[in-house]
Amino acid sequence: MNSASQNKKIRVAQVLAGAAQGGAENFYVRLVAGLQHSGEIEQKGFLRSHQHRLDALSAADVPVQGFRFGSTFHFIDHRRYLRALQEYQPDIVMTWMNRASLSTPSGRYKLICRLGHYYDLKYYRHADFWVGISKGICDHLIRGGMPSEKVFHIPNFADETAVDPLPRDSFATPPSQPLILAAGRLHVNKGFDVLLQALKLIPDTILWLAGSGPEEKALKQLCADLGLNERVRFLGWRDDVTSLMKTADLFVCPSRHEGLGSIVMESWAHGCPIVATNSQGPGELIDDGETGLLTPVDEVNPLALAIQSLLYDRSLMERLTENGDKLYREQFSQQVIVSQYEEVYRTILGF
Repeated sequence: MNSASQNKKIRVAQVLAGAAQGGAENFYVRLVAGLQHSGEIEQKGFLRSHQHRLDALSAADVPVQGFRFGSTFHFIDHRRYLRALQEYQPDIVMTWMNRASLSTPSGRYKLICRLGHYYDLKYYRHADFWVGISKGICDHLIRGGMPSEKVFHIPNFADETAVDPLPRDSFATPPSQPLILAAGRLHVNKGFDVLLQALKLIPDTILWLAGSGPEEKALKQLCADLGLNERVRFLGWRDDVTSLMKTADLFVCPSRHEGLGSIVMESWAHGCPIVATNSQGPGELIDDGETGLLTPVDEVNPLALAIQSLLYDRSLMERLTENGDKLYREQFSQQVIVSQYEEVYRTILGF
């Protein structure tokens, strides 16, 4: 490595064509801001024009430019994006999820596609390198034909902003009753229907369910059918999930499919013991009985038993919380993950 390479800032285009809200979209902001603050990377954000996200990146001193990233019929906007990318002259372009990856051709830069789930690999084969946020996703890439030496495993980190709990009686919650929290897109993959059925077996416990999505109507109907309307609070999409974690007794992740389960890191970072189903990401992350409790996917009774056993075992709660915090700080903190991205960028450029 020569001195010029050591002193050169790596120029990275971060490309996201995501929704207005979402876990991957939130992490995009956290990682890009973290890389910017490290002082080692020069970046520009190329993303859809959701004003709150543009504002968040601008506040982190990241230049941004908005695009529609629509269908193939939006060819004028697509040409505008490609022209802006060429004018920026990045060393690296990192794309997030399907649409951004499909919209970005190979070029004079090194193209990295970052996968947060087990996506169809047809959107990603033209890349030079790949990042999978779990070991399982990396295996998916390698089994799909990507060269193993060009696939890197880098997990997510949590929102580490210090927060205060909400008042325990928020959302008309009886403050003396056990309180569990679940959060995520209200989609069939998240398994919230299984959680509602499990809640039926746990007397006197309140559930805060934070999220929105296509299953909202069906979940509210199931809640009514199970006679749980008095014990479930549908909170809608929330930007304060970490404050909710500080308030609740425990967090539940009942997913059928979960690429990484970044919410697991959130629970560890904010001291909320977790019960999760043994789906892909949480099953890879959690050491059952040490950093959380795992139950089989789609099985109501084991989930209910795990939740109930944790609610009434304070020493187990404390052990899971302490172990999760230690593991997070050692392997998944912002400092650790930002350093791993910087190292990958340097490696692929030969710095």
